Amino acid sequence: MPLLSVIPAAAVDLTFLDQVHFNAVKESTPSGPVQSRKKPWITDLSADEVQWNTLVYDSSVDYKGRIPRRDSTGVWKATLFIIAIEFAERLCYYGIATNLISYLTKVLDQDLETAVKNVNYWLGVTTMMPLLGGFVADAYLGRFRTVLVSSIIYLLGLGLLTLSQFVPSLKSCEEDQCPRPRKVHEIMFFVAMYMISVGTGGHKPSLESFGADQFDAAHPEERKKRMSYFNWWSFGLCSGLVLGVTAVAYVQDFVSWGAGDVIIIAVMAVSTVVFLIGRPFYRYRVPKGSPLTPMAQVLVAAFVKRKLPYPSNPAKLYEVHSAGRGGQSLLGHTSKLRFLDKAAIVENGKDIQTQPSKKESPWRLATVTKVEEMKLVVNMVPIWLACLVFGICVDQTATFFIKQASVMDRKLTSHFTLPPATIYALAAIGMIITVTIYDKLLFPYLRKVTGTERGISILQRIGIGMAVVIVGLICAALVEKKRLNSVETEKVEGSTMGVFWLAPQFLIFGVGDGFALVGLQEYFYDQVPETMRSLGIAFYLSVIGASNFLSSLLITLVDHVTEKSGGSSWFAKDLNSSRLDNFYWLLAAMGGINLCVYMFLASRYSYKNEEKRVADADSYESDDVGAIP
Repeated sequence: MPLLSVIPAAAVDLTFLDQVHFNAVKESTPSGPVQSRKKPWITDLSADEVQWNTLVYDSSVDYKGRIPRRDSTGVWKATLFIIAIEFAERLCYYGIATNLISYLTKVLDQDLETAVKNVNYWLGVTTMMPLLGGFVADAYLGRFRTVLVSSIIYLLGLGLLTLSQFVPSLKSCEEDQCPRPRKVHEIMFFVAMYMISVGTGGHKPSLESFGADQFDAAHPEERKKRMSYFNWWSFGLCSGLVLGVTAVAYVQDFVSWGAGDVIIIAVMAVSTVVFLIGRPFYRYRVPKGSPLTPMAQVLVAAFVKRKLPYPSNPAKLYEVHSAGRGGQSLLGHTSKLRFLDKAAIVENGKDIQTQPSKKESPWRLATVTKVEEMKLVVNMVPIWLACLVFGICVDQTATFFIKQASVMDRKLTSHFTLPPATIYALAAIGMIITVTIYDKLLFPYLRKVTGTERGISILQRIGIGMAVVIVGLICAALVEKKRLNSVETEKVEGSTMGVFWLAPQFLIFGVGDGFALVGLQEYFYDQVPETMRSLGIAFYLSVIGASNFLSSLLITLVDHVTEKSGGSSWFAKDLNSSRLDNFYWLLAAMGGINLCVYMFLASRYSYKNEEKRVADADSYESDDVGAIP
């Protein structure tokens, strides 16, 4: 395949990402901006051209390894490529994920409880893998290269999935219908699915954070655009989702599963080529080793100096105010988690600033910024935990909600029946409408009313989404109760209730996602240290991943309790004998209690306290240290 021969070459040739140590930001002086003594191409420019509005001093490089120019790289000209790729990848992903429960029950002949557990396991692994992918991107490969490598793995998984539908010896059976599918098909299917999980694990955190990297947070205009980026990222994501659960799902249900797989792999291949085409417009961040090492150093230094008294003035804590942090922002000291501050205490009254030759080991002395970065991560843990119940609630849209649709009346005309997974598009439509209204109307209005740049805080936006999802669960419980009553009254196997009775709950969940999920993306990107932003997006995805595992555990627990209590299980093999309405009420109650806990934590949360940027214009040794051929 020509595509597979092109991508590895491009990935291998990105040597500049391993060689460039880009370390320049804007540093103002009374006479104007600093100009490098070792960069002739900078000093030859006029003073106006060297201004911050011309060059991007945020530690990024262009595709030739040079300081990026603001007018030809980054912002929307670069992120349009990235959002287009997310659109294509989400079309592929949801074309598989939302119809997965139907495939497991119809083709692999699994019962409802087993199928739901397998869906949750796969979704859990798929959304936990970004923790590994994000770490690799931040520490070693860089985001651009990680996306390319992940795309290859993704394509290989899709290739195996397609082969399992067309190669006679790998198909589920020789006939169209068979009571027991072949074991080899089942093995091939799950191997392919988990290869897709691995590909998604590198693709999702790297691509989204790579898109956000195209905006310079220190530049006022670009910072405002980045606040809109996550809204439009979600717009592209949901647009791909809509096509995945409509067009692809229709082909899978009414043409063949194999035809659907062919469409998916073709779309993924084209999107990878598009990603490569956009490389001259991107801004790249150079990986600087494991972001976990500085955190370990802070913990060790704080433990070693645990018996030292705190200084009377926090200004006496160690910080590097001059060059040497690669264009990253310094963080101001905060009073929370004071035991970590001991890592920045200078021992024996030494003045490290005036004795550069006596450099302390980073395992014994950390800067205030490194300490504050550690505090950021520690402060995120309670918020992450408080979002898990929200994730469990959202999980039901891809499992039980879809299964409900499969037993309801889906006929639009005498010749057309709606695929069960297509109803999921309503959640995406609700999210698209929400983020559009929020970005174009609500966001500007809130900024005027509150007088703040963001309008409402990130955690407030997430909390609103959590509250809306609880309303969606109440709606889901009422609709399911009505459906069960209609089945009992009609005494028929299916239900004559139209599938669009599910529309309100899907739309409400879409509105909730437009607030909470977009807010979570921005929160975990913005509030982590700059060196671990791919991991930050992975933390957001891991909320959903961990929630999938917890959802499976909760289903098992509820099934055991309800079965042993003398009544029938809430999750019977036949959906009409189940009591999903009770399960939805349980989730709504859990969500309400969790929202109270979340509001308490959010009210006490301290956001990142950025002070300024540091610079080292003289650190550029050459103009063109590497290029993408």
